[in-house]
Amino acid sequence: MDIAALSVAMSQSSAQQSAGIALTKIAMDAGEQKAAGMTEMLSNSAVDPNVGSHLDAMA
Repeated sequence: MDIAALSVAMSQSSAQQSAGIALTKIAMDAGEQKAAGMTEMLSNSAVDPNVGSHLDAMA
């Protein structure tokens, strides 16, 4: 393999790796945003500890 072909192959490999890393970062950021939104939603929900603690079963 000549030097020019090797250089092109290495450049393409580097570009593919950079693109893969960029997509992974985007996916991680989106996951973090979803997790933060879910955490905020759960912290804002009012939970009544008395609801569901008693069962009236009249037979």
